[in-house]
Amino acid sequence: MSEELNSVLIEALEDLKGKDITVLDVSKLSDVMDTLIIASGTSNRHVKSLATNAVQEAKDRGMPAIGVEGLETGEWVLADFGDTVLHVMMPATRDFYDLEKLWSMEPRSRQQDKEK
Repeated sequence: MSEELNSVLIEALEDLKGKDITVLDVSKLSDVMDTLIIASGTSNRHVKSLATNAVQEAKDRGMPAIGVEGLETGEWVLADFGDTVLHVMMPATRDFYDLEKLWSMEPRSRQQDKEK
């Protein structure tokens, strides 16, 4: 289901001209989720529209979100689908938090476990 869900979310973002869509496999870094999908919008209204469209498309195909946060402001919307988490952000917010870099690093505690 994750592959199908990810395809639905990406297609929904592309339909409304989402910018810089990135898909990260975080299954080796997290026990909570397998995939992060990150996209940017050009305005708060665009961020809200992108997230709303993605959530609605997934719901229409029988894969509803567990929770959605941030639709009120449209600065950063997070939609939790369980194995997949969708982040739709304003470019400045995305640059500041740099989730791609954050999720590309292995936690120090796991590095130490491997050394033992």
